[in-house]
Formats: sequence, C-alpha cells, structure tokens
Amino acid sequence: MPTYGRLPVAFQRGDGAYLYDNQERRYIDGVSGIAVTNLGHTHAAVTEAVCEQMHTLAHTSNLYRIAPQEMLATLLTSATGMEQVFFCNSGAEGNEAAIKLARCYGHERGIDIPHIIVLEGAFHGRTMGALAATGNPKIQQAFEPMLSGFVRAPRDDIAAIHAIADLNPNVVAILLEPVQGEGGVRQLNSDYLMQLRALCDQLGWLLMFDEVQSGNGRCGALYAFQRLGVIPDVLVTAKGLGNGIPIGACMARGAAAQVLGPGDHGTTYGGNFIACSAGTAVITTLVKDRLWERADPIREALLAGFHRTLKYPDVVSEIRGLGLMIGIELNMPCDQIVTTALAEGLLVNMTAGNTVRLLPPLIMSLADAQLLGSGVAEVINTLYSDIEVAS
Repeated sequence: MPTYGRLPVAFQRGDGAYLYDNQERRYIDGVSGIAVTNLGHTHAAVTEAVCEQMHTLAHTSNLYRIAPQEMLATLLTSATGMEQVFFCNSGAEGNEAAIKLARCYGHERGIDIPHIIVLEGAFHGRTMGALAATGNPKIQQAFEPMLSGFVRAPRDDIAAIHAIADLNPNVVAILLEPVQGEGGVRQLNSDYLMQLRALCDQLGWLLMFDEVQSGNGRCGALYAFQRLGVIPDVLVTAKGLGNGIPIGACMARGAAAQVLGPGDHGTTYGGNFIACSAGTAVITTLVKDRLWERADPIREALLAGFHRTLKYPDVVSEIRGLGLMIGIELNMPCDQIVTTALAEGLLVNMTAGNTVRLLPPLIMSLADAQLLGSGVAEVINTLYSDIEVAS
C-alpha cells in the first residue's frame, strides 16, 4: 500500500555510521533509521547475539518462560529503577500498553472514565490509542472518530495543567515525551517536569514518559529522564532498544507496576528470544562502554562543522534538542533539503515542516560528525543561494 513517500534510493548494506546503496555509493547516516541504529549498522555484539540465538531457538510465545526476556528485563530494571516490564514490538505498542495501564489504574481507584493529559506537538504512534494521544490533527483526520479520554495541554505550561486538575476529577495520568521528536525536536523544560512530578505525587496521578525516540543513549544518558532528573512512574521505550530488531517495552514502578495482571494485556511476538537477545546486547554495550557519553561531543562536533560552513546564519531560527536529537529550525523553504542532501550522500530528515532533524549514531566519529554538519550547511547554502538568485 502506498503509505510512504519513499526516496529514490535502495540500500544494500551498512557499516557503522555509513550506508551503501545498490550502486555501492556511500552515505553518511544522519538519521539512524529514525533513531533506531544508535550503535550503528551491523554492530558486532548485536549481530553475534542475534545469529547465535537464531541457531538455538527463535520463538515459543509468552505462554512459557523466556530466559533472554528475563535477562533483558533484569538489565532494564537495574539500569532505570523501574520494577516491571511488558515487552512488545514497537513504540506505538508500548504507548498502547501505557494507556491501558493508566486506564486500569483509574478504574482501580473508582474513576469510571479515566482521562490522560497529553501535550500539544506530541507524537506517540499511529495505532488508534497512540494516535489519539498524538497532538497532530492533520494525521488524525482520516481516522476519526478518535479514542476519547485524552485532555490536551500546551507544553511547558504548568498553569494549564493545574487548571485541568481543578476542573477535571477524572485525570489519572500525564503522558509526554521529555524531548518531542516529531513535534520539532523540543526538549521540555526541566523545571516544568519537576513540577509535574510533584503534582502527580500530590494528586495520585501517574507520570508516564514516552522515551521511544529519546532513550537508549541518544540524549546523553541511558534514558533522558536520568539526565533531566525526573523519574517517571511509567517508561516506554523502543527504537534503539533493538538496534534494528523490532522490540518495545513499557516499564513501570511503584503502584503502576502492580496494575496489570494475567489476561489484562498480551502479545504473540513481543519479548521473543531474538528481540530480547538483540536488546540485551544493546543495553549491555551501552552500559559497559557508557556510549551515551559520546552524545554531547558528537553533537558539538556536528554543530561546529555546521556553523563553520553556513554562509547565511540568518536562515536558522533556532537549534534545539538534547544530545543526539538535534533540530535545526529554518525560516526558508525546506521542501528540497532531504533530496538535495541525498544527492550529496547525506541522510537527513525533516520534521514539523521546517526543522532539519539529525539523529546520528552514538558510534559516529567526531570527524564524520563534522562532515555531516558541514554537509547540511552546504545544502542550506546552495538552496538559499538559489532562492536569492530567483528573487
């Protein structure tokens, strides 16, 4: 089905921070499969773990104990302070689990119609529950009516949250991305998150973080909440957890960890032997090598190359993000940036209309980061120069 506007390139192999097309042309990967291959392409530890597991056992279902799943759950809970983990296949599924958990949590407290606060500009996935939580009317319209039970608030506006609390006794949780990805790579204010934590504690709400994109080392900590200093009750992750093998996880602690029981939720493939072997290799590698500590140096090198090469600094409205979630907002036409960059051997992405989103892998060299940054600047220089000539 034609659900993607695909670019005119087909890749046949990858190596670290590079991809090679079927003509053996090399591209610097500034997208990482949309924040998935945080360890780069064909990472040795992940490849070995998956191949070894494939030779032994691929799948039995969650009707039985799965040793790699238990191992990965132990690693995740030890590293995050969470207590329970539900494994699934994607970030959207992880958010669906969080939404179900929050509703069940509300019903246990006598709230017949539980509501979840979500933020403007949020993106939580394309399944029906996650889509309803997403703050993008454009992508919701074709699938209405949306699932009810969500209350939307402006980001970084604690007064708006207090106003909702005063008017709506059915609120049971807040679901948010600490760094909004599709919304333009916007980090939420740390003070705002701390105030949300205090309010949730006061009112008995669950604070739920969607770290599908910001997690697994991308933002300068294993999970962004650890860098921001605010601990959620529910933590959702996916994308970089499998480095290309589909896996998601919904983690919980405290009262949230005691909500779901047998029969409340399930999945056939989620947490299978292959996915959890990949996830274990990823988390083990990240923790052992503290690879998240590379996020800021790579970011600095990339932006140094960008600023050094950019001839028209006034076209940049703002540079945002945290670690290796980088958003460069432009005030010029952006419709040709991705294809022009592709022609120059650079993989970049646009989000929120006019924001160049860069999501390079944690294993990218500083030299390659500078090349990526300078290459993006050259693309902007070329396109802006063409606009100036045409006008």
